Amino acid sequence: MITANFITTADNSKLYVKDWSQTVSTGLGNTSSSATPVVLMSGWPLSADSWDDQAMVLAEAGHRVIAYDRRGFGRSSQPFNGYDYDSLADDLAAVIDQTGVRDATLMGFSMGGGEVARYMSRHNGRNVIKTALISSVVPFMLKTPDNPDGTEESVFDKMRQGMLDDRAKFFGDFFKDFFGVGMLSQPVSEELLDWARSMAMQASLKATLECAKSFASTDFRPDLAAFTRPTLIIHGTKDKTVPIAASGRAAVAAIKQATLIEYDGAPHGLFATEKTRLSHDLLAFMRT
Repeated sequence: MITANFITTADNSKLYVKDWSQTVSTGLGNTSSSATPVVLMSGWPLSADSWDDQAMVLAEAGHRVIAYDRRGFGRSSQPFNGYDYDSLADDLAAVIDQTGVRDATLMGFSMGGGEVARYMSRHNGRNVIKTALISSVVPFMLKTPDNPDGTEESVFDKMRQGMLDDRAKFFGDFFKDFFGVGMLSQPVSEELLDWARSMAMQASLKATLECAKSFASTDFRPDLAAFTRPTLIIHGTKDKTVPIAASGRAAVAAIKQATLIEYDGAPHGLFATEKTRLSHDLLAFMRT
């Protein structure tokens, strides 16, 4: 059920939804059928606002752009449960169904790539004609004997403890790697770092911890066969948050009809550090 800018999920959680198009007047769903829809999933621990630069470009190019805050984050409800990928994919299905989009392109950034993958398998890619994975966690982040390029479990354990000890301080350090900030590089402003931290702190602690567990430990390799539509994969070669070897490069090797664009030297937060190039590449993909 749509109420103002919120949709209601199966467990009665409320998800905040932005529905942008040059043809929209008011509310959700009041869009010309000629506006090709794009549904955007944000990364952890952010909200739909992180997509604003790309969303504006896509909407100004004539697309209907839907971006929503994941449960537990931003302006959405903060239930205690429902942070596994099956539940999150069901939330995405609710957004698609209740906004009435058809022939949509799904674009998932970072953790949001997992929702794309699980939706494609769990919901058979209903109403989807293309997919895009940007800095995505797909197919599997955790290092295991059969996933040697993955990240050691101890790294995720340290992340969890850091958030439990002092979540605000943890994010202060986390976003420096996220955006590639170092002694010799400052690709984003201090103000943008502050904005990202404030966005992250809007989420509940429970949602933040549980979603981190989900993206760290969920193996999406069984979901990859469900990618039967054209798929664009974009990943930075210097991504320290989701290293490219176990993600972008592994995904393109396993997904049919997939194309990988590597951003040489780019970090994780491409929506900010490479926003003009990313917007151009996403628009070009929409036109193919």
